[in-house]
Amino acid sequence: MPIPARALLSVSDKTGLSDFAHALAELGFELVSTGGTRRHLEAAGLAVTGVSTVTGFPEILDGRVKTLHPKIHGGILADRSQPAHGAALAEHGIQPFDLVVVNLYPFESTIARPGIDEAQAIEMIDIGGPAMIRAAAKNFNSLAVLVDPRDYAELLAELRSHDGRASVEIRRRLAQKAFAHTAGYDAAIAAWLRSTTPESAPAGELLPERLTLSLAREFETRYGENPHQPAAVYRLAGGSGLLGGMRQIQGKELSWNNLLDADAARKLVALFDEPAVVIVKHNNPCGVGRGADLVTAYGRALECDPVSAFGSIVAVNRPLTEELVAAFADLFIEVLIAPESTEAAQGGLAAKKNLRFLLCPPYAPSPREIELRGLDGGFLAQSPDGFDEDPASWTCPTRRQPTPEERRALGFAWAVTRYTKSNAIVITDEVRTLGIGAGQMSRVDSCRIAISKARSPLAGSVAGSDAFFPFRDGLDVLAAAGIAAVIQPGGSRRDDELLAAADEHGMAMMLTGRRHFRH
Repeated sequence: MPIPARALLSVSDKTGLSDFAHALAELGFELVSTGGTRRHLEAAGLAVTGVSTVTGFPEILDGRVKTLHPKIHGGILADRSQPAHGAALAEHGIQPFDLVVVNLYPFESTIARPGIDEAQAIEMIDIGGPAMIRAAAKNFNSLAVLVDPRDYAELLAELRSHDGRASVEIRRRLAQKAFAHTAGYDAAIAAWLRSTTPESAPAGELLPERLTLSLAREFETRYGENPHQPAAVYRLAGGSGLLGGMRQIQGKELSWNNLLDADAARKLVALFDEPAVVIVKHNNPCGVGRGADLVTAYGRALECDPVSAFGSIVAVNRPLTEELVAAFADLFIEVLIAPESTEAAQGGLAAKKNLRFLLCPPYAPSPREIELRGLDGGFLAQSPDGFDEDPASWTCPTRRQPTPEERRALGFAWAVTRYTKSNAIVITDEVRTLGIGAGQMSRVDSCRIAISKARSPLAGSVAGSDAFFPFRDGLDVLAAAGIAAVIQPGGSRRDDELLAAADEHGMAMMLTGRRHFRH
């Protein structure tokens, strides 16, 4: 096998390119390149053959067409083990390539910039690059393809130790990475196009027949849900980033469970317009409070279940202040989430070196988003449970109507049920949770747990249920504890029985017509 002598280089990411190309030249490679890459290499003092020289045809259409030519793709796709392919190359004056180094237009980073319009995004959809990558990856038995500058050093070491020829094992691995690269690129473009789908589009467009995801590994966690489970965190390409584009300001690395709880806390606190604090433990709220300021809201949230709050995730919906940091002093918190923070507040957190502090933009669901849940052999997909509910549509068929204060409390309880695991029962007053029952196999047991966990008197409080009451027993338990009003979706075939029970107890019961079940 002759020493390889020809490399095609066409890259957007020029990290380490000059040093890599100098090393290739020292190994005897002829360098062939396109416009910007060619100029970069020539500026580094390298001799480069332009693609137009190879093809005998100029780059046209503002660079949209430059490598889509038989003298390029023939040189990439020729199978060296096939004499007929060699004869065809000779007949048409085509020289084969031994190495293809290509990475693609920066589509994802372009669409992430504010103010980018559709025309600008479209120009960042690479055509020639993916074609060359796929061709070279298909023909890995004859040549090597490289898409990631982080692989330059390893490939050079391989070339230097094997007379300029990479082993088939490395070529195969690089080919797999190349196909993953182009698949991810196409998936990011598809996701962007899907994100522009009108909200009025039918479900078939919002949940397409084929859903292709591009997931980029952000980091490995120490382990998954348990120490024996390896785990990593992946970012969805084309999106705003993990937790809306979080920035970790301080603290230890985030764990698998930290991230699940942080996601739940961030979403729940976004439901409130006034200052609010959410305390989450094991993916359920253990305290939610609202008030004129965050310190007041935090005190109310903590009062619900201070025992479970130990080692919790806390989210706030206002800038973190020095006063709130002082209020946190006696509580062990795993993760703290805020949309912004003062410098003084950050300085106050510095003493808690292990506390993970995240700055996250407020959560705002879009109907064009898709929520996924993995199962053996596939995924379940659904649109998010959006924030578009209209309290004016709620009805109250009971004889007693809720007071204005009870209405406000019912709205608060209903909000908290949205991010409490089923069967969820949330007991509140206007400004704080009083007792929370979650994750039970029966709704009546959730009622009993919510009551048993309450530290404050429940007389005159309200309760929210994420789904309908299948029997009156849950209402009976709540009424016996002094609950004055209940909010629930309705829709049970025993609704008449439940309404009669509410009237019997003198309870007001509001029906929302919408369930917020979290399995």
